Order: sequence, then C-alpha cells, then structure tokens
Amino acid sequence: DEMRDRVVLGEFGVRNVHTTDFPGNYPGYEDAWDQRRFEEAFRVDIIREEEGALEFDMVGIDAAIANAFRRILLAEVPTMAVEKVFVYNNTSIVQDEILAHRLGLIPIRADPRLFEYRNQGDEEGTEIDTLQFQLKIKCSRNPQAAKESSDPNELYFNHKVYSKHMTWVPLGNQTDLFPDADFRPVHDDILIALLRPGQEIDVLMHCVKGIGKDHAKFSPVATASYRLLPDITLLQPIEDEAAEMLQKCFSPGVIEIQNIKGKKVARVANARLDTFSREVFRHEGLKNLVRLARVRNHYIFSVESTGILPPDVLVSEAIKILMGKCQRFLNELDSVPME
Repeated sequence: DEMRDRVVLGEFGVRNVHTTDFPGNYPGYEDAWDQRRFEEAFRVDIIREEEGALEFDMVGIDAAIANAFRRILLAEVPTMAVEKVFVYNNTSIVQDEILAHRLGLIPIRADPRLFEYRNQGDEEGTEIDTLQFQLKIKCSRNPQAAKESSDPNELYFNHKVYSKHMTWVPLGNQTDLFPDADFRPVHDDILIALLRPGQEIDVLMHCVKGIGKDHAKFSPVATASYRLLPDITLLQPIEDEAAEMLQKCFSPGVIEIQNIKGKKVARVANARLDTFSREVFRHEGLKNLVRLARVRNHYIFSVESTGILPPDVLVSEAIKILMGKCQRFLNELDSVPME
C-alpha cells in the first residue's frame, strides 16, 4: 500500500516515484479504469480564495492530468493583450521597439470571452476582435516650482508615464456593444517611461485575443503550480530536547510540542505547511524516527491571476478547454476507420 499510495523521501533519494496503477501490476489489486470508482474517489476542495489567488486540492487524479491542467492554465486560456503599437511620436529615451514591448506586457482588464480571434493578415481590426487604446502625453516644466528644488516630481508635469495614462478608444459600435465596459490596464501604477520637458509619447495600441502558447504576454496567470500533499509520520514518541530539535527541522506550524505529564512531546500539527527541506536527516538521533512522504494522488494547486480574470474563472475556463480537448480526441477516434 505504501508503494502505491506514497512517494517516500529518503536521506539520499526518493522512492516509489513510478506509476503503479497499470492493470495487472500487483496481484490482488483491480487497477483497470472504472468511471464509477473514479467519480467516487475524485474531489476538488477549495482551501483559500483571495482576490487574485486561489489554492485548491485536486484529489484522485494522475500526474498527467494534473500537469495537463497546469499547462492549460499557463498557455491556453485566452486573454487580451497589446499586439500592435502605432507610433506617431516618441521623443523619449525609450526606443520604439522597447516601448512597444513594455506596452505589450501590461495586463489589460478585458474579458476575452467577449471577443473573437483576429484573422491573420487583418491590419485594421474590428469591434468584435480588437480593443484600441491611446497613450498621448507630453512633459512640461512647472512654473510654480521653487528655484532651488531638485525634485523631478516638483519640477515637471507628466514626467512619469504610467499605465493609467492609457485610455480606451472605442472602435466602431463598441460603445453600444459594451455600454458598461471598463476596459483599462489592470494596474494603474505600472511605470512605462520617464520624460523630460519637451519630450512626448503619442502611440495607438491594438489589443487582440491570444494565448500564452503564442506569446507569454497572453498568459492569464502570474503562476500556476501544484505539489503533492506532504505526509509526515513520527515512528515513535519524540520527547523533550529531541522534540524541540525536531520542531526546528520543519517549517513553522508543522510540528507542535505538547506538554503531557510534565514532558514535552512532539506531534505533527499541519504537514501541509512543510516544504520538505529534509533538514531532519542531518541529525543522527532523529533521522530514523521520522518518515517523510507525499500522497501520490493528492495535488495542491496554487493559481495566481494577473488580474485580467479572477482565478476561479480561470480554473473553470481551463476545465472547459480540457473537456474540449478530450471531446476532439474522441471525435478523432470515431472518425478514423479501424482495420
């Protein structure tokens, strides 16, 4: 059971890393695929949900499915991002190419589900596949500034170009299509360039729908990762000084020391918090008293959104994309004649 259910971390290596659910691998175990058994074992538990982050457990799946889900979040959930930059005037010290690159990496708060993919070769764009933004700003001196001042914030107006200076310019009938829309950069305080008196930037940007597989700027997440649930077992009671030393070997909150009949006794309080530094194996008196393992089919997912869409929406969209991939695969199987 340990070989099938746990990945064990030893002092010099990791055991049981291979897949064990191949039918016929182990006598007495029925490992053939069964949908009813899968549905009974599979579950998703929401652990923590914040404005831009979501942590949830996905239990009862194989590593291949977990990794497919992670890769879809990174590279296949679509977003809107700046694709074309039309430079009408740029007298700043930032070159046109660098300016266009910086603008492309600014996350745009626009629901990609409202738009279509732009056709290749289409230069103009339409109201159903393009969002247009304008950045027009010029730096000037502050005539009211004190003569002895050396602070640029006091000496100049508009010397810092921020993402908040980007304004949405409706294309076609977008004003009617999106009457309540608030298309804008996710963050207002992203610094784009620094200007000095007389310098100006005047550009027009086209945002289109795309996926992270084509360019990282379309990726909707800052990070999407998973790890296996830690499992820490104390093989025998650990008391007094050994208990205190054990507590220091793990991340805060993992090991708790209780006072039982005047003795300090260690217990595992929350193995989930552990990062598995394996520090305990450096101590001769402790390394044989603890078993470190990970639960093979229990994945802890962490999804941090860039702010374009809430993380719970990203997860649901990733599930829909994975379902679409499975359906296309089934359709291919049905359409190919079997010999």
